[in-house]
Parts: sequence; structure tokens; C-alpha cells
Amino acid sequence: MRTKFKLPLTILLAALSLVGCKLKQNRIVLSNDSEMELTDKAVSIKRNLIDMEGKAKGFPVLLYKKDSIPSQVNDLDGDGIWDELFAVAHFSAKETKNIQLKWIKVAPKYKVRTSVRFGKRESKTEPVKAATEETVLANQVHKKLGFQKYQTDGPTWENDKIGFRHYLDGRNAKDVFGKRIPAITPENVGINSKGAVEDNYHVMYDWGRDIFPVGNSAGLGGYALLVGDEINRLGITAKDTLNTIEKTQFKIVSEGPENSVLRYDYQNWKASGNEYQVQETTSIWPGMYGYKNTLRLEGLKGNEMLLIALSNINNEKPLKVVEAGDFVCLIQHDKLGYKREWIMGTAIIVPKKGYNGYMEAPKTGQLTDSYLAKFKVENKEVFSYYAVAAWEMSADQNFKEADYFNAYVLNLARQLSTEIRVEINK
Repeated sequence: MRTKFKLPLTILLAALSLVGCKLKQNRIVLSNDSEMELTDKAVSIKRNLIDMEGKAKGFPVLLYKKDSIPSQVNDLDGDGIWDELFAVAHFSAKETKNIQLKWIKVAPKYKVRTSVRFGKRESKTEPVKAATEETVLANQVHKKLGFQKYQTDGPTWENDKIGFRHYLDGRNAKDVFGKRIPAITPENVGINSKGAVEDNYHVMYDWGRDIFPVGNSAGLGGYALLVGDEINRLGITAKDTLNTIEKTQFKIVSEGPENSVLRYDYQNWKASGNEYQVQETTSIWPGMYGYKNTLRLEGLKGNEMLLIALSNINNEKPLKVVEAGDFVCLIQHDKLGYKREWIMGTAIIVPKKGYNGYMEAPKTGQLTDSYLAKFKVENKEVFSYYAVAAWEMSADQNFKEADYFNAYVLNLARQLSTEIRVEINK
């Protein structure tokens, strides 16, 4: 388990004094201009706003009314220099926060509320070892290798509310870990005492378990391309031995107390006789029963539709489609867990702009058992959406009720539509 520790204010102020006064300290004004109360609102402050000359040494700390706001720095472009200060904060309606920005020599330690877990092995007899990146070639898939190379079939990411996993073995579906407690789950989920890959997460533990059936769907928040009348899955099914993607590169971009970020680069994805390049970035922060996904596709010919997937395995109730803020919410709530054991809600929150309705995946083929939200996207366009899941066994057991889950999703969509205005007072 990772260390959970919040830097006391007295130590923090002492550390601040060590930096001296050579750097001009700024004040940051964060404003919620909306009538909405914003809980666990993500705030991104670009480095060039607070360190325009690139001369600042150490780590930036945000102080509000003598308390530190938990934050972290992210190197999103991978050049070895952080370019974003990321924080999560609460805002009342129409609230303005006047923040003092300080620099300290050693990065403070805050309570860990997000995490990424990824482990792999090179042969069936080797133990799993933790890793931060991976390259997968077209013939290096589960069925071809003859063994499962990855802990939990691929990377998992979580916050204090919910967890997810991505099938890096070629399937590229998204699964759900239901959490019963806010603590980060153990690092050995998916491996046994000998370090071998083991499916030990389909049984209930104190922390929770894998709860969502995926099958041949793309899971919760996976995606595909509709070219003409043909649905093209990103990758393959479990029975296939050769991937439709020539090379997949995965990397943990950031793993911090307030934000974890994963990136996938899919090179030469063959679909309907064309080749596409896709970059996918997944981000999670505390307080939200979901994650953010951002895509950028290259090689589009103009006759494609991007499909965002919501697996509907075990769903026996009508899909709700509701607009909220800048988004359209596709919501289902039923006994969606394995063998219909638990009541849970799942949803995708997709942009209202460009939404072309939804379709249902066929019952057979490479991608099945899903609602698929349709979008016309431009070549190299950056496209973001959110995937949401909550179950009756979570700390908030009100999610057993459909109306409660529906209201949560719509409120979340409205909050995500609201931007925090950032101003720098020098």
C-alpha cells in the first residue's frame, strides 16, 4: 500500500521559508462564475502561467486561508519537465478563491486518492513485475502467447470512489472494479503469492471486486469506428490470434495523489481497408464515480463515425438519454453486475456537439452487447467524454436507486460543463 500523508501546515510553512525570497510569489484567483456548487472540481493551471520564464526551482504549493490545497505537477508531453499544476477543490456557487502560490524545495506528500496499477511478465513461469510502460505488437496477444501476460489483463486505475481496468491484451475493452471503501486497493490484486497472474478479483474482498461483465462488448467507455455499415472494433476478441493494430504503446504518464493519467498510442489500426492512428489519454481524479477519456484520430477519410460504447450486458430496462449542460448522458440502471448479482448504474457522458444519436451493436460479431453513441469527428480532432459507474455496495448505498444514480449523472454532467476561471495576480 502507498503511504498516505498530508504535510502539516507548520512543516509546510517551514519548508516554504527555506526557499527564500528570490522568486516573486504570485497570487492565483480561481473563480466559479456559475450558480452551481462544485464538488471535487478539477483545476489545471499551466506552468507558463505561474513560471513564464521557466526559472522556478522546486515545487509549487497552493495555500488558501493558511491551508494547503492538495495538488501535483504533471508532465503531460513527456519531455521530463512538468507543464501542469493539477488540483482538486470545492467551490460554492459564485465563489472566488484567492490563492497564495509558494515554491518549496521538496514536493509535499498528500493523502493518496488516485492510483494506477500495472504489472507484466515475459513468460508463463516468470513472476509479474511492476512496470510503467509496454509495447504490444500485433502477434503478441493473449491467444497467440498462450498465457496472460498482464496483471488484471492490463492496467487498472482508480480513485477513492471506483476503479477501472483496460484489456491491454488486444481486446481494449474497459471494465469496472466496484469499491466498498475509499482506500486504494492492494497492489497484488490479480496475482497470487508466487507472483503469477491469477483471476482472484472475481470474488468479494473488503475493498470490493470486479463487478461488470464485458464479454465481446467494448465495456464502459471503449470505442470503435463505423465505416459505412461496418463496425470496426479497436483490436480483437479473446479468441483471435492476430491484432488489427500493428503496434500498441502504453505508458503511465502520471500517478499522483490527486490525478492519474494513462496514455495509449495505437499505430496502424486496420479498419475497413484503411489504416488509422489513435492516441488515447485516460485521466482520473478524486470524488468522481468515473474517468475522463480523450481521443485523437488520424487518417480519417470522411466517411467514418466514432462510436463510444456502453456495454448493456444484463440490462433489461430502457436506456435513458438526457441532455445536461454541454453533454448528452446515456444512462442505464439495473442488475448489471455478474449474473445480475448487484444493482449498479453505468453511463457515458458525451459531448452534445456532434452527437448523432446512438445505435445498438449486433448480437454477433467482433463487437456486441453495447449501446454505441455516434459522432462525426474531424481528422486530428481532440474528442473528450466521460464514463461513469456506481454500485449498491459502494460507501454511498443510495446508488441502489435508479433516480439517485440518474440525478448524480446529470449533476456531474452540469458540473463538468462549468469551467473554473484562472487569473494570475503578480
